[in-house]
Amino acid sequence: MKAFLILEDGTVFEGTHIGADKDIISEIVFNTSMAGYLEVLTDPSYAGQAVCMTYPLIGNYGICKDDMESLKPWPDGFIVRELSRVPSNFRCDITIQQFLEENDVPGIAGIDTRALTKILREKGTMNGMITTNENYRPEEILPRLKEYTTGKVVEKATCAEVYALTPTTDLVQNGPISGMARFDREAYERGEREPRPALVKELNGTGLKVALLDLGAKSNIGRSLAERGCQVTVYPALTPASRIIADAPDGIMLSNGPGDPKECGSIIAEIRKLYEADIPIFAICLGHQLMALATGADTYKMKYGHRGGNHPVKDLATGRVYISSQNHGYVVDTDKLDPVVAVPAFVNVNDGTNEGLSYTGKNIFTVQFHPEACAGPQDSGYLFDRFIAMMKGEN
Repeated sequence: MKAFLILEDGTVFEGTHIGADKDIISEIVFNTSMAGYLEVLTDPSYAGQAVCMTYPLIGNYGICKDDMESLKPWPDGFIVRELSRVPSNFRCDITIQQFLEENDVPGIAGIDTRALTKILREKGTMNGMITTNENYRPEEILPRLKEYTTGKVVEKATCAEVYALTPTTDLVQNGPISGMARFDREAYERGEREPRPALVKELNGTGLKVALLDLGAKSNIGRSLAERGCQVTVYPALTPASRIIADAPDGIMLSNGPGDPKECGSIIAEIRKLYEADIPIFAICLGHQLMALATGADTYKMKYGHRGGNHPVKDLATGRVYISSQNHGYVVDTDKLDPVVAVPAFVNVNDGTNEGLSYTGKNIFTVQFHPEACAGPQDSGYLFDRFIAMMKGEN
């Protein structure tokens, strides 16, 4: 079946329909990762967007459900050059086509994804429609594309209730164990689609208590903390700060998430209270942006964002460069940063944009990139160790 991708500037790509049989309007973004398409699909940060994968062949190792970062895919649509319909991998559960169909995600294959990416880089991220209607009317569609916004997507991506992750003694002493999957396979097989990391059930943890504010968290954030011996309690995004503080955590983690950070007004107000509580805080991606906004800084939308697994970031304290996984379309404006409150800690080597902040006189540091990776390099995983040391009062 034919499919069409229509951009708001009037550009049209013709290809082949994949996934669910429905039309969608969404913000079109691109990801430059060569692997990890399942982790991209199940990253809640893509809520409200349709993703173009720049690597030409997608789906060749199929879908391994144990690698999912949440219990469902989040992009509105999926755009590829070539979709592999016959995967080859001993861990494969189903094909990517089956996965898209089961989860009601439409897509388009067979288009020139290089040309699409060049358009988005030159003109900036724009909205688009994926449709199978060969009789589409541009004069009707283009106004709808210009009106589309992602809206308040954090509320859609967060968990519904408070729940806990805890590590086993073997996990603390011997590293990760195979029984601790990145997502709850049993829940997936029951048809549950709630966007939460894996529940690690009936385990007894005795480590530091971390409150993870789920703004659309990838499961590997909680898993990275649990692997280091932490007792992790996950809170919905709209949880009052007073509830988190009352639970007396040793530290607070603010997760990644989707959308425009300035849409999160009530959450920003609560994060300000967490900032004032003098509890160690580590924030990633959207959490990094919200902490900046909560303390008087500003954010702005990038031309086409950073989405991929090979972005170099420089630690300004040491001069060392790390390769990072990234997924964001907004960035903190360091020109409006008050050094009395926070100073830049990391910078993007490619374009000089901010990649992290260190808060003056506070046990708080935040990063724009993803130290938990998955998929991506593990170069900056040491930041979780820094957070552990901060909670222990060692730095």
